[in-house]
Amino acid sequence: MKREKSLNVQRWRRANRVRKRTRGNLLRPRMTVFRSNANLYCQIIDDQAGCTLVSASTRDKDLRGQLGKSANKETAQQLGKIVAERALAAGITQVCFDRGRYKYHGRVAELAAAAREAGLSF
Repeated sequence: MKREKSLNVQRWRRANRVRKRTRGNLLRPRMTVFRSNANLYCQIIDDQAGCTLVSASTRDKDLRGQLGKSANKETAQQLGKIVAERALAAGITQVCFDRGRYKYHGRVAELAAAAREAGLSF
């Protein structure tokens, strides 16, 4: 139990270390990524108003047919394109990328690269 608690504290510290440098506002909202073993989630958040502007995940009912079953790099690329399309439709062109507690590697990096290719600028 004690080891599990210390791991959660380390994760929390890593996430806050990254987040304190990436505050989002209405002109440049924060694009955050959460990944689990089975799914990927991405949101674009306005921190000043405290609201989510755009979101997408591999669990969305309308995206299940387009995205693969597992949360792999190909799925991350597709999800990045979808988030960028939704953001551009909402009038958002610039974002701050919040990788959270994850390394900028693998699925997180693929999602970010696909969002850049689709038109978002970080």
